[in-house]
Amino acid sequence: MPYLVLVAARYRVFSVRVAAVSSLTPNFVRVTLAGDALAEFSSVGLDQRIKIVLPIPGHGFTDLPDGEDWYAAWRALPDATRNPLRTYTVRSFRPDARELDIDFVAHGDTGPASRWVASCRVGDELRIVGPAVPSSPAELPTGAAEFDPGAANRILLAGDETAAPAICAILEALDVTAVGHVFIEVPTDADRLPVSAPAGVEVRWIARNGASHGVRMTDQVHAWASTVASAGVSGAAGSASSCGDAVELTEVDVDEQVLWDVPAASDDRPVYAWIAGEAGCVRELRRHLVRGVGLDRKQVAFMGYWRHGKAEN
Repeated sequence: MPYLVLVAARYRVFSVRVAAVSSLTPNFVRVTLAGDALAEFSSVGLDQRIKIVLPIPGHGFTDLPDGEDWYAAWRALPDATRNPLRTYTVRSFRPDARELDIDFVAHGDTGPASRWVASCRVGDELRIVGPAVPSSPAELPTGAAEFDPGAANRILLAGDETAAPAICAILEALDVTAVGHVFIEVPTDADRLPVSAPAGVEVRWIARNGASHGVRMTDQVHAWASTVASAGVSGAAGSASSCGDAVELTEVDVDEQVLWDVPAASDDRPVYAWIAGEAGCVRELRRHLVRGVGLDRKQVAFMGYWRHGKAEN
């Protein structure tokens, strides 16, 4: 994911401890983090991302830099003493209690974050990187949250398990009059999470149950898109503009480039789509919405959270 959260002004390292660990489903674990430092943490959006700084076994956070220029100092550290960073979504933040929840996808022993969450206990130390409370509203940090539908009268949310925490946070904050469809792909039927949504928003949990990643969700989003197109509510800017944008997308190498684009806020979009998850799947969905359905690219926010076979750096 983009590193803007790390280098933008007013972002800092927060020292926290594990306050609770809850197994939500076979593949989701919620970790509640708490600490007095969170009195200075700022919430900047519904799908807010933070960086989690993981401890080095036997070393902890001994060499983790602090201060305004901590990121440059962190990058300069030798590999053996450079704490791993991973990006996660804030599922919920309770400023009065100085607590925040992070929902982890459990992957066994496949990476430093998954290994950490499998063994973490109440009281364990952790560090997170996020925005500090600004001295004035004009200084509110940006760049760590993307959902911004403006006055769209219909929304689409789609993503895999890595996007599920963000989608759930968005759903629970939508206006009661919101209308739309939500598609969330998870590993198994048992991984459906409880979430509240407005009556006009249909939420579909799609279990892979051994199928290839993204196939079932893609099929269902395509079916939804066909319905929207036949109803004539896409608000497309025009086929020539849309097709030109689709050709550009074909040239994006998701193995080498960050797949991430968030259109500027607008109040003239009848439909607003927010898509996140595995980069290859996200690229295909965005291409279909723009090229196949005719949505203007300014109506689609898309974020490649991860890529098959690629570790986050």
